[in-house]
Amino acid sequence: MLAGDCAPTLDGLAAGRCICTTAPRTLAGTQLSRADRLVDLGGRRQPHPSASRGGFTGPSPVDRARTGSKHHLITDSTGVPLAITLTGGNRNDVTQLLPLIDGIGPVAGKVGRPRQRADRLLADRGYDHDKYRRALRRRGVKPIIARRSTEHGSGLGKERWVVERTFAWLHNFRRLRTRYERRAELHLAFMQLGCAIVCIRALSWE
Repeated sequence: MLAGDCAPTLDGLAAGRCICTTAPRTLAGTQLSRADRLVDLGGRRQPHPSASRGGFTGPSPVDRARTGSKHHLITDSTGVPLAITLTGGNRNDVTQLLPLIDGIGPVAGKVGRPRQRADRLLADRGYDHDKYRRALRRRGVKPIIARRSTEHGSGLGKERWVVERTFAWLHNFRRLRTRYERRAELHLAFMQLGCAIVCIRALSWE
């Protein structure tokens, strides 16, 4: 996703996603045969996502239903992170659209009240839902979201690639590329620390 003009030097926002799988752990001595610990996934039995496997985990729809977590990120048009959230790997990306928009703090830089809303927001087909378009308009944000079942080549990728680059920066940190923490709040803390490092490095861009 990409949105527009949130700060004097920022003319857009971007959001995206990436799956961060959980680290393998030793199963010796554990009891995984109990029915309440298993979930049916297409004829296979997998450990049910629960607190014992870590908070905010779930079967990934793109990684053979392996239990994992998903990072959701919104940045400005230069790739500077503005907000980040953590969910289970089975959560739909669009569910984090409004939490990310509402999670952006005041952006200072011009005389007057700091802005907290972008002029526009760009997103791929994963965020195509009229309910969320209406919610964005109520917040004063113009949604520019690709429609499902339409031909590719909308041109959004020319502006939206910056969020993928920011994910690459964050996942250069091994602690974010693979989730080792069972407690979700610890992994989220490392995510926020990674964003802070990216913001500090961005100061040298000016």
